[in-house]
Amino acid sequence: MKIALIGYGKMGKEIEKIALKRKHEIIFKFDINNTNEFTVENLKKTDVAIEFSQPISAYENYMNCFKANIPVVSGTTGWLDKLPDIKQQCKDNNQTFFYASNFSVGVNLFFKLNKQLANLMKIVEGYDVSISETHHTEKKDAPSGTAITIAEDVISNFDKKQSWVKENAVNNTELAIRSFREGKIPGIHTVKYESDVDYIEITHSAKSRKGFALGAVLAAEFTIINKGFLTMNDLLDF
Repeated sequence: MKIALIGYGKMGKEIEKIALKRKHEIIFKFDINNTNEFTVENLKKTDVAIEFSQPISAYENYMNCFKANIPVVSGTTGWLDKLPDIKQQCKDNNQTFFYASNFSVGVNLFFKLNKQLANLMKIVEGYDVSISETHHTEKKDAPSGTAITIAEDVISNFDKKQSWVKENAVNNTELAIRSFREGKIPGIHTVKYESDVDYIEITHSAKSRKGFALGAVLAAEFTIINKGFLTMNDLLDF
């Protein structure tokens, strides 16, 4: 598989290591230092693009890949207001786009567990729920895309909450997401249900970026044999 890496920061470098170990080729590595090379002609020389860039440039990057008619795997967050358009591109123009707020297999198992716990908690009284996430100081967006996914899944399955908010809830129908930026932490996400007498808490803590990078490469392999708008639920057959 011939891969174009769009964004060659820490995640891009980790993806490169794993892709090479899995016998793939990195044909291009695009970042702010060689934007002149990020052309449709060069993208056509590849089989798939793996995109971990910045929210401000993500959508334009996807459009460039669609012009080259190559599938895109993206883990960039903070641009989801344009997600309906991406899905429409896949439907109308036969494009392939694999999106995950988090590519870690462990995190996606956590997503599944989070939904199940929310379904259990909605039938008991006296518990309120909150979410916290902690990442390294270089992370731009807050709350994280992973935390937003967790929150949306809670809201879908725990009918006491109707929307999520940053930091502090004003009323009982709001789900608070608290964000912390510390050191070099790859990612910690916690869902906490608390009552007057106890609390129940589930946490996923990443040890490194390797789990995210492996998931992204697995997703790229998946796009070669599948079409349309894809997610980790498709890859893991949830």
